Amino acid sequence: MTGQTTPGSAPLRYRPGPERQEITELLDGLRTDGGVRVVTGDPGCGRTAFLAFAARSFRAGPVWHVRADPPRPERPHGGLRTLLRAAGRPVRLPGDGTAGEVLLGVLRAAAAASPLLVCVDDVHRWDAASRAALGDAAARVHATGGRVGLLLSVPGHRPVDRQMAGLPVWRLAPLTPGDAAALVDEATEGTVDPAVREELVTEAEGNPALLLALVRHLSPAQLRGRRALPRPLAGAEVLAGVAGGCLTGVPPDHADLLLATAAAVRATGEPDADAGLVRRAAGILGGRAAVPAPETAPPAGARVQLSRTTGSLPETLVLADGRLRFRSALLGRTVYAGAPPGRRRAVHRALAESLADPHGVPALLHRSWTVTGPAPALAAELAATAADPASALPPDLRRAAHARAAELTPDDAERAHRYTAAARQALLAGDPAEALRLLDAARSRPAPASVRGDAELLRGAVLLADGPVDDARESFLLAAGLLTDHSREEADTAVLGAANAAWAAGDLTACLQALAPDGSLPRDPAPVPTVAPVPAADAPPAGPVGVDATGTAPPGPAGSTGPTRSALLRDHRDGMRAVLLGRFDLAAAPLRRVVEWDPPADEPERLLGSAAAALMLGEVTAARRSGARALAAARTLGSAALEPRALEYLAYAELRAGRHQLARTHAEEGLRTARRTGQRNTAAHHHAVLALAASIEGERELVAEHAAAALGTARRHGLAQAATLAQWALARADLGAGRPREAVDRLGPLVRPGARRGHFAVWMLAVPCFVEAAALAGRPAHARTVLEDFALWAACRADPQAPAQLLRCRALLAAPEVADELYLRALDRHEETAGDFERARTELLYGKWLRRRRRLGEARARLGEALMGFERCGAHPWGQQAAAELRANGAAPGGAGTVRPARHGPGELSRLTPQQLRIARCVAEGATNREVALSLSVSTRTVDYHLRNVFATLGVRSRVELARLVEQAEKTGAQL
Repeated sequence: MTGQTTPGSAPLRYRPGPERQEITELLDGLRTDGGVRVVTGDPGCGRTAFLAFAARSFRAGPVWHVRADPPRPERPHGGLRTLLRAAGRPVRLPGDGTAGEVLLGVLRAAAAASPLLVCVDDVHRWDAASRAALGDAAARVHATGGRVGLLLSVPGHRPVDRQMAGLPVWRLAPLTPGDAAALVDEATEGTVDPAVREELVTEAEGNPALLLALVRHLSPAQLRGRRALPRPLAGAEVLAGVAGGCLTGVPPDHADLLLATAAAVRATGEPDADAGLVRRAAGILGGRAAVPAPETAPPAGARVQLSRTTGSLPETLVLADGRLRFRSALLGRTVYAGAPPGRRRAVHRALAESLADPHGVPALLHRSWTVTGPAPALAAELAATAADPASALPPDLRRAAHARAAELTPDDAERAHRYTAAARQALLAGDPAEALRLLDAARSRPAPASVRGDAELLRGAVLLADGPVDDARESFLLAAGLLTDHSREEADTAVLGAANAAWAAGDLTACLQALAPDGSLPRDPAPVPTVAPVPAADAPPAGPVGVDATGTAPPGPAGSTGPTRSALLRDHRDGMRAVLLGRFDLAAAPLRRVVEWDPPADEPERLLGSAAAALMLGEVTAARRSGARALAAARTLGSAALEPRALEYLAYAELRAGRHQLARTHAEEGLRTARRTGQRNTAAHHHAVLALAASIEGERELVAEHAAAALGTARRHGLAQAATLAQWALARADLGAGRPREAVDRLGPLVRPGARRGHFAVWMLAVPCFVEAAALAGRPAHARTVLEDFALWAACRADPQAPAQLLRCRALLAAPEVADELYLRALDRHEETAGDFERARTELLYGKWLRRRRRLGEARARLGEALMGFERCGAHPWGQQAAAELRANGAAPGGAGTVRPARHGPGELSRLTPQQLRIARCVAEGATNREVALSLSVSTRTVDYHLRNVFATLGVRSRVELARLVEQAEKTGAQL
């Protein structure tokens, strides 16, 4: 091989990232069974580095590793000769078309003693005869297997050569944000400013060569954040250095077509553009290109007549279903950035003229890019059209329109207002980093207090979802002060936002101060610290409250005689403050008005407010209903930023109702959407919910993984609520695994009074676990100090599980003559609530108590009920405890908690944990470990861990055997 680079990229070391497990499986498969992979990807994605990594990692036998050089016309089979010469096996290659057979024979002979791996980089550079022979040999290896493995790399910006068609393709994925950030730190030796690093990672979109090129393009002062970054960050020079080599020798008519496609894609933000539109614009631009009309477009990937000059579509484009797209989005960026400014203005003018609606946002955007200075009239039309609620525009297109309108606006106040509107749409589109950049632009010019207040209100919402929550609180408070004289409603919204930020930080004093009508603390705050901690997620909704999909505050319902928006905000504020002060008698009326008000189905923010109020009242059913309606509304409106928050409310409501598996389902989906929309704080709360659910099901690896993820973000952004939930999950996992001492040590600081006590709305929920762990560990005195605080909380009736939990805790600490009656009363109270887990825990503890007093018949009945309850809700470690107690009692349980000899049959699937069942089903359907990890929001390492346990539990040795077993179970009706 002649280097470790792709054209224009810097030397880099391959980082497997999320593909690590798949790469391991690939290399293992090549070692044992042989096979072929055509490795491809965007320019600069690291194909060369990947082949070098694979060559280094292959230990089973010899490796032939070469990079193809450009062909020499006078040297047919020159590429093959280079490969065979490098392998020390020069042979005569016939010119009668049988060179592929000769090569196959050489490969098989070389693999006779041990497996052979052949890595050929940039196969497209070989001469046609060499490509044909290699393709023929690869096809035979693919069909027959053996001990020969071939990795053949080709660029992803052009079609795979005919000789390689039909072979399995491995497309290298972009770097994950974490891996990209690590690459920046490595390239800068850790000197880069965190904010600059985040911008670089976002701009590179996971392309390692582009990321390194951006780093090299910046000065040390810019990397350290001491000087402003260039705009655009990835300019023509940087992009050309990475991908420009892929565009050399493009004929003029193809150049017009490429530029028209790139400009059309830029306007909409979509990955493709209407072929008819591009055809018309390219025709105006150059008078040569002629794209087939969409109705005559051929299938994807087919070559079509587009140009009078070349007679074919440029190989960098794909035509499918009447739409054109670049095979590599990076090439589209490079084409547009590299065009002269005058040429870009000309293509936008042509596209504007080619659109059917000259006054729509796309046409106005194209017109805006034809001007070079302020254009107030055009800016006003563009902003008005983008804000029109009647137009069905996605948030990202509205963002682009508002941002461009701001750039064309000469008036400072109006410019700041339009940048703020653009930032609001960026947030709705799920791009908080872009929202902050636009808000910084709004802040750069002087503006009236009302405009600055709107911007700070939005900044607080962005930071609350993806930033330090103390900073979010300060932005909200600043917004409240700026908006007081302009809009009482927006000022109240900012106050609730400040309280929510303080809530997330666990700062009870700041929360109460924000909620006070005059911004002061109550005169007698004595009951605040311990009397009324409120369940998680009961804070008001974070974000641009009361903002619809157009970025404006919607008016109240027409003809409505109900409460005004301002009145509802005040009710929410007053009710929340009363709850925090322990005055549920004063909280009920205002919060109930918020819950009972029925907002329109297209206002997800207000629906989230109703859900929050319902949770504070302990009305879980109402909270679930409002959360579900908010989720449906967010999806209907395309408000990507609201989906993870709605799912968070649903997940917490299900946890409160005792349905942890439903909570897990919502949290898994919420985590995926939070990651996709860049909401790290929201993702941390979903991680915490998933850790809590996994702690019930006994999946220790999963608990540790989700808890670590939640704590990592919590520490960086000050999320006390997420941190307390994660610690509680870890302690509950200890308790389920029979380690009460470890659980006591972990929970003690969280629930006992003092500076280390956990979040004021969460620590009380962990008290029942702490009392149980303390009693089992022989430390009952530790538990009595917090039990009376829990009694005050249970008396508030805001948590349906708390009364039964309180009686169970009292029974654990009571004298024998009292405990019996307390256990029975606790079981009676459990009948009033849903969910099997808490009732089964009480049955288990009561059964243990009865067995130790030799009341064996009663103990057997209670322990059997506990075992069935744990089996119904999938709480396997707790079920194993119940089964062990039954065996000690002389019974022979037959449930899932019983250890039985391994049998190879479909009924054995019932022995898997819920997460193992999910993974087994996905693998049986043909999913790779990475695909399973993405669908379940876990790491590939966790999938690998569970899959090994699945194989061991079921006694299978391969995915094929597992698939057969799952299929047999489905046919026989076994539980899946």
